Amino acid sequence: MSVIALVVNPIAGVGGPAGLAGSDGAAVQERAEALGSRRRAAERARLALETVAARSAAGASRPVVITAAGAMGEDVVRAAGLEPRVVFRASSRDGAGETTAADTTAAARALVDAGASLVLFAGGDGTARDVAAGLGTDAAALGIPAGVKMYSPVFAVSPRAAGALAAAWVAASEAGRSLPVQEREVLDVDEAQLRVARVEPRLYATMPVPYLAGRTQARKSATPASEHAAVVAAARGAVRSLRPGVRYLLGPGGTMAEVARELGVAKTPLGVDVVLDGAVVRAAASESELLDEIAAGPARAVVSVIGGQGFLLGRGNQQLSARVLRALGPDPLVAVAPEQKLIDLGGRPLLVDTGDAAVDARLAGFVRVITSAATTSIYPVTAPDAEASDPEGEGHAP
Repeated sequence: MSVIALVVNPIAGVGGPAGLAGSDGAAVQERAEALGSRRRAAERARLALETVAARSAAGASRPVVITAAGAMGEDVVRAAGLEPRVVFRASSRDGAGETTAADTTAAARALVDAGASLVLFAGGDGTARDVAAGLGTDAAALGIPAGVKMYSPVFAVSPRAAGALAAAWVAASEAGRSLPVQEREVLDVDEAQLRVARVEPRLYATMPVPYLAGRTQARKSATPASEHAAVVAAARGAVRSLRPGVRYLLGPGGTMAEVARELGVAKTPLGVDVVLDGAVVRAAASESELLDEIAAGPARAVVSVIGGQGFLLGRGNQQLSARVLRALGPDPLVAVAPEQKLIDLGGRPLLVDTGDAAVDARLAGFVRVITSAATTSIYPVTAPDAEASDPEGEGHAP
């Protein structure tokens, strides 16, 4: 019988919709929840395990799911319709009564010691660091994306993709086979530096990650300095497309910073800023503040492409949530990227992972990407969860 495991960082990602560039620390978590952010790590983990359960119901052997007690995994396993086997109970708490990084590391070690061949973990880069510290060399691991910072290429492209890959792992094991495993980097950045736009990912570890084309995300890559002129040209094209009387929600990232420079307005480094008729009307807006702005008049979100990964939504811009995108209406996005970013994807579609399958499906298809002051590209967009129905990765890869 195949044994998979789950550990959840319960507070992972809570700072994203609040525009706080991370979730580390009790003060940040309290502020995020005061701004209306809700915890989503458990929900994302449940989506992954529901996919595993569905594969089991379709004929594969039902896997044993070993996990940590309560919110660190047990509750999610039960919610997904699977039976948990608890092998770890957290003994430490931070000042807010939450489990700690040390608990995550200890849980990962306990899961491996209990016989897990694959450890699923729900969180972001910080959680990946903690899991790697306890994993050792005895098991593979795969991240269920639920954090704000996800630079590391150890995450699946979506929760259901993580579940499909885990189900494929189980099926391969039952058939006496194994999935390919790649040694991948665990990267993280200091959140305090991140909030002042000092983005310097540091390598903390590597971990073996099961790999199927289109199921796991690539490492985020920075735009080379040599391409700065192309970024400026794309930003100028974006500014030319803006219309009076429309609120534009400028997402984070270097390309959006260049759009702000072309507009002559200040840009918060990693926030979503609302611009109307050449002036910032709301800086570093949270999800709820964006909804207020959208209610005040026509609005669209301006987003760029994450280099290497190809994400338009769901990585680092969680303020542009499914609720916000629904409120924006049928044509919510202005996409901007230098052409080289699209070329570097090698034909892979752009990705949207808002956490709402219906919204992701509506955004899938094709998007017009502004690539310079005079050019655009029609480029495919996919919702990774739509691809999770092909567990062996034999369909077209997202």
